[in-house]
Amino acid sequence: MKKVLVTCPPMLGLFDEFVEPAKQLGLELVAAKTTQVLSEKELMQSLPAYDGWIIGDDPATYQVFSAGKAGRLTAAVKWGIGVDNVDFSACDILGIPIINTPNVFGAEVADLAVGLMLGLARHTFYIDREIRQNFNWPKPAGMSVSGKKVGIVGFGDIGYNTAKRLMGFDVSITAYDPGIEGNRDLSYVTRKPWPEGLGELDFLIFTCALNKHNYHMLNEDTLALMKPGSRIVNVARGPLIDESALVAALQSGHIAAAALDVFEVEPLPETSPLRAMPQCIFGSHNGSNTVEGVRRASYKALEELSGFFKELDANG
Repeated sequence: MKKVLVTCPPMLGLFDEFVEPAKQLGLELVAAKTTQVLSEKELMQSLPAYDGWIIGDDPATYQVFSAGKAGRLTAAVKWGIGVDNVDFSACDILGIPIINTPNVFGAEVADLAVGLMLGLARHTFYIDREIRQNFNWPKPAGMSVSGKKVGIVGFGDIGYNTAKRLMGFDVSITAYDPGIEGNRDLSYVTRKPWPEGLGELDFLIFTCALNKHNYHMLNEDTLALMKPGSRIVNVARGPLIDESALVAALQSGHIAAAALDVFEVEPLPETSPLRAMPQCIFGSHNGSNTVEGVRRASYKALEELSGFFKELDANG
C-alpha cells in the first residue's frame, strides 16, 4: 500500500469519499491539515514520509520535491488545471513522475465566471450585503447585459465553456489566446491579439493559465486602455492582474467594479484596500469546487497516481 499525502482543499472537503476507492488502487490517503496551502517548511518536513503527493496550490518547489525524494516520495499529481505553483523541471531532474488533471472542470469554473459577471452587472451581491448587514433596501441601477462586449482571456477549456454559456446573452465576444487558433466553431467569437480592442469591452474575464509571459498582463498601462466604467472578472490566477494598479483604477472609477475569485496573496490580507470596495465581489479561490467537479478531478488524480506506481513497480 502506497502512502499518499493529500493537500488539495477541495479534495479534502470530500476526503472520506475517496478513502476506500483509493485503497482498491493500492493507495492509503492521508489528509493534510490545511485550508489553503502548506508552507515549504511544512512540506519539507512531512513529504519524506509519503510515497505520493496529490498537490493543491502549495509551493511545489525544487526544495520541496528534493526533500521528499530524499525520503519515500516517488510520484505526484497536481490536482486540477493550474500548474504555476509546480516546478515540473525539478521533477524531471529528480526523476519524479508527475502530471496534472486537465479538462476536468472547465464547465464549473465557467459557470462561476458567468455568475460573477451577472452579479457585477446587476449589483446582486451588493444588494444582498446591504439588506443583511445594514438593514437597507437599496435599488442601484444595473447594467443590461444584452448588446454588451465581453473579452475572454484564455480560450482553453474554461474560456471556451464561458463563451458557450454567453451565447444566449446576445453579447459580442472577443477571445485572447496566442496558444489557440480560430474560434473553435463558435461563430460569434472574434479573435484578437492582446491588448487590441480593450477599449471596446464592457466586461473582461480572465480564464487563462498563469505563466512567465502573462504575469501582470493587466497592469497600469493595459488598464488605461480599457473602457471607462468597464468591469473585470478573474477566475484564473491572481498574479495575472497587478493588484495595486487595479486598486488605483477602481478608486478612480475608471474601472467600475471587479469580481475576483483569486488574488495575488491568498487568503486576501485583512489590510487589502480591496476590502473597502463594496462594488466588488470576492471569492476564496473556489471556482472548481462543486461536488461533481471535485469527484471528477479527484478520481482522475487517483488513477494517474496509481498508474505511476504500477509503472515504477514494473520497472523495478
